[in-house]
Amino acid sequence: MKALTKGLIAAALASAALLSQSANAFWGSSKDDQLKLGYLVKQPEEAWFQTEWAFADKAGEKYHFDVLKMAVPDGEKTLNAIDTLAASGAKGFVICTPDPKLGPAIMAKAKSYGLKVVTVDDQFLNAKGKPMETVPLIMMAASEIGYHQGEALYKEMQNRKWDVKTTAVMAITADELDTARRRVDGSIKALKDLGFPVAKIYRVPTKSNDIPGAFNAGNSLLVQHPDVKQWLVVGMNDNTVLGGVRATEGQGFNASNVIGIGINGVGAISELSKKEATGFYGSLLPSPDIHGFKSIEMLYHWVHDDKRPPNMTQVKEVVLITRDNFRAELEKKGLGDLVKN
Repeated sequence: MKALTKGLIAAALASAALLSQSANAFWGSSKDDQLKLGYLVKQPEEAWFQTEWAFADKAGEKYHFDVLKMAVPDGEKTLNAIDTLAASGAKGFVICTPDPKLGPAIMAKAKSYGLKVVTVDDQFLNAKGKPMETVPLIMMAASEIGYHQGEALYKEMQNRKWDVKTTAVMAITADELDTARRRVDGSIKALKDLGFPVAKIYRVPTKSNDIPGAFNAGNSLLVQHPDVKQWLVVGMNDNTVLGGVRATEGQGFNASNVIGIGINGVGAISELSKKEATGFYGSLLPSPDIHGFKSIEMLYHWVHDDKRPPNMTQVKEVVLITRDNFRAELEKKGLGDLVKN
């Protein structure tokens, strides 16, 4: 009996020590008499997520709740963070998961503690790899943002008075990824709607959504169409468009006869900062400020007012950043520190 009692005491002390250590993972302070909500992100060192955190804090100030900010770079830390949030008395959390396939495990753990969950930026996937559509999500509106990309490309083509007969579209695709497919499809739809000839829109798949993958895809397309004099470059993000632009440069094209517009903005900073312009004309900068504020605002109303968020909230706000305005626009979004003068 004495041994059993000693074992229980030791277990309790170990548990208390673990909770104490876990609490040290928090960014931000907390008041015992105030509502606590978590905000978990996979890459806290990235400016995007730092901006989300900053605007989550603004929501906390407005509605008088504490934001417990935690880094969750992998599955183990994610599940441990949920334990820590529950021990702190939090009532729910916003999360950008390090791996969408963790969705079922995250939801099971949250449910065991009675925590409400809102996902941001990346959607959970179930055991079959399908979207968990009943978990509230706030993310970029892929099709609409892609449509804006196509509109911006067409507008700049018109500004340069290019002859459509000698112009073509390099659309670098990754159709196995739903977001990538919807962005590129949206861009192509905009170009078609504006009258760009369908026969001059060339889709080419990339094996990876990075510069090398898109570079290889672009090269394979360029050699098939030596008659094209001007190129519009479409891709799901900044890197795929940059890869396409790099491919055109290898074939003798330059800023005067290539227009590439990416999506994400942050990946475009280095290119837009170059002394000489390249074929990468600009990028569509989304809104981490809106994502950060709105996601935890929705969670707050769910916890405080029993108002469940919709299953899908799409943020359509983007701004085109170019060499002329990118510094000012990044500053507006709280990303000014990314710009190196």
